[in-house]
Amino acid sequence: MRKAIIKMCNVLSNVVLVVVVAICIALIVPRFANFEIFTVLSGSMEPTYHVGSVVYINKNVKADAIKVKDPIAFHLENGEIATHRVVKVDKENQQFVTKGDANNAEDIKPIPFKQLIGKAVFTIPLIGYISANIRTTKGIIACTICVIIVILLYALPAILDEKEDDEDASAK
Repeated sequence: MRKAIIKMCNVLSNVVLVVVVAICIALIVPRFANFEIFTVLSGSMEPTYHVGSVVYINKNVKADAIKVKDPIAFHLENGEIATHRVVKVDKENQQFVTKGDANNAEDIKPIPFKQLIGKAVFTIPLIGYISANIRTTKGIIACTICVIIVILLYALPAILDEKEDDEDASAK
């Protein structure tokens, strides 16, 4: 029975560790390659980008390289950030006309080139929920609990092995 528990603890701790490392890599490593990561907060770009996904934005792309149908991230006048698809590039006035994939009409105001953050290149579903919640008090508590569980899962096999050795020694 103990051997089964030990094996289960080892498997679970390894799975949890791999998942945590994969999420950390997905959220941290791209920043070193000049990518910005944003969590999708609205359904305006569905089905391309679902709410709760993260979108990776290549900040190295300049405004003159953006073409019609490219999804771009940009600063809105109110300071928020949006990701919509380009439906027209007005090089003369240096602005983009954009539209959310799920929206029926183009966005009301064109986006000046200077408000461009970059071009959206790929997305990972659901990770945005983790990214958004990890900074909250509940998120910090959940992360702390996860760390404690992983430590316990790694320590439990050693504790059970030690008890088994003690029982074997006292039986002799």
